[in-house]
Amino acid sequence: MKIFKKFVCLIVTLFPFVADAAPIRIKDLVEFDGVRSNDLVGYGLVVGLNGTGDGLRNAPFTEEILSNVLERLGVNVTGEQFRPKNVAAVIVTASLPPFARAGSPIDVTVSAIGDANSLLGGTLIMTPLNAADGDIYAVAQGTIIAGGASATGDGASVVQGVPTAGVIPSGATVEREVAFDFAGMNTLRLALRTPDFTTAGRIEQAINQNFDSGVAVMLDAGTVELNITATRMASPAHALGRIENILVEPERRARVVVDQRSGTIVMGEDVRISRVAVSQGNLTLRIQEAPIVSQPNPFSPGDTVVVPRTNAAIVDEPGIGLAEVSEGTSLSEVVAGLNALGVAPRDMIDILKSIKASGALHAEFIVR
Repeated sequence: MKIFKKFVCLIVTLFPFVADAAPIRIKDLVEFDGVRSNDLVGYGLVVGLNGTGDGLRNAPFTEEILSNVLERLGVNVTGEQFRPKNVAAVIVTASLPPFARAGSPIDVTVSAIGDANSLLGGTLIMTPLNAADGDIYAVAQGTIIAGGASATGDGASVVQGVPTAGVIPSGATVEREVAFDFAGMNTLRLALRTPDFTTAGRIEQAINQNFDSGVAVMLDAGTVELNITATRMASPAHALGRIENILVEPERRARVVVDQRSGTIVMGEDVRISRVAVSQGNLTLRIQEAPIVSQPNPFSPGDTVVVPRTNAAIVDEPGIGLAEVSEGTSLSEVVAGLNALGVAPRDMIDILKSIKASGALHAEFIVR
C-alpha cells in the first residue's frame, strides 16, 4: 500500500503488476531482410452503379477513360455526347506479398476519386496494377463489396460508413513475380521492429545456442546478421523456418503513451517515478450574455435600444491538494492513487505531463 496525502491521509490498496515477461518468437520481433511486400496501384473504372456514379461534368477524366475502354472493345464513340450516371473512376490499390507466384490471388481496395456518391453494387472492369518500377504485376477485376450505405431524398440525405470505398477479396491475379534469389543467399540480416541492444544480444545468443555454432552476429541495436552456410541446413528456407520459432524474451523501454483526444493512458510496467509532490485544481471562467431590449412608450419619440448585460464569474472547482509520492513508486501505483482520489483522465494527463517536465518521471513520454 502507498499513502497519498490530500490534507488527510488516504490509504489505497493497489493491484501489483506481473513483472515476468513472456518469451516471444523471433518471427514476431524481427523482419527478414528482403522478405517484404510490394505496393501496387492502378487506375480503373467501376460500372453498374445505380445512378450514384461520377457527374461527368465535374469528372471529365471518367468520360475519357470510358471512351478508351469502349474503343478498345470495338465501340467508336468519337465525337459522341454521353453522360451515364452509373460509372465511376477509381484508384485500385493492393499489396503484393513476398514469394507470390504467377496465378496467385490477392485482395484489392477500390476508392472513388471523382464525385461518385456510392460504389455499392459496382463492378470493377479489368485494371492493371503497377509497382514503383512501372511494370504490371497484377490485374484486378470483380464485384466491389462496399462497407457503407447511403440514401438521398428531395430534402435530406443520410450516409452510414464510407460507401465510396470498398474491397474485392481475391480480386486480382498475380501476372509477374518479383525476382528474388532467396535460395542462393549465404548471409541474411534480421531487422528488429523495435531496435534494442539487449534484445538483439538475446536473439544472437539464442540462435547460437540453438545451432551450436557462430551463426548469428549482432551488428547494432536493430540488426542481427545470420551466416546461412554455418547452419548446415539444406537451404536458407529450412534455416529460417527453424530460427523464426526460437523463443526470446524481449527487453522494452519504459514508456508512457497518452491520447489527449480520448483521454487514454497506456504505460509499461517498468515506468518509475522519483519523490515528487503534486497539487492540482480546476479554474473555470464562465461568461453569460443576457441582453435587455428597451422600447419607448407608444406614440412617444425614441428608438428601440438593446442594452447588453453580461454575467462573468470565475469558479475554482475542487481538485486534489498536495499529494506526496514516495521514492521508487511505479507510475501504475501513482495512477491508481489518483483514480482513488477521483481525478478525471484528462486532468491525470496534465499531471503526468507536469511530472515529466519536473524530471521525476523516468520514462519516454509520448503524447498523441
